[in-house]
Amino acid sequence: MNETLKVIRDRRSIRTFKDEQLKPDEVEAIIEASLYAPSASNAQNLRYTVIQKKEVIDKIAKWVVDEIERIGNEYLKQLVERTGGHIFRNAPTVFIISSETKDRFGIVNAAAAIENMLLAAESMGIGSCWIGMLAVLAASPNVKEYAKELQIPEGFSPQFGITFGYKASANPEAPVRNRDIISYIR
Repeated sequence: MNETLKVIRDRRSIRTFKDEQLKPDEVEAIIEASLYAPSASNAQNLRYTVIQKKEVIDKIAKWVVDEIERIGNEYLKQLVERTGGHIFRNAPTVFIISSETKDRFGIVNAAAAIENMLLAAESMGIGSCWIGMLAVLAASPNVKEYAKELQIPEGFSPQFGITFGYKASANPEAPVRNRDIISYIR
């Protein structure tokens, strides 16, 4: 099988990590992969925040939990409970992807960049997980304070988080894929 297709099929969301920091060249390779993702009209207008300080990662996780409590979303509260109260699951490295607030394709551009990052990480044997609930920060009345502390420029909002770390165990088996969702018009 083609190596790219194998990486795509093997990638899983990893939620348990070794207590070991990624090497700088691995972080740079993941960033490089994201920079080559497509973006609407070739905007290339995302912002990346790479966090490797545990205290800062813990602080951001608390912000998210506090925002979920503030809005009272029961579904998100249940998701937080499943994480043991720490949405980043003690990953040693967290990336935050921010998009330009006025760009209606910003979230789509971020999604394309994130997929490249997830696949690049898998190709290097690094575990990763896309953290969508970080988006509650973008909708918060405190978004400007969060953005400032995360060195996100004015006019941008944090959209997604991605955890990265060395896998504590082998990838789980892939769930059966639903093939009933495909229609062909030939």
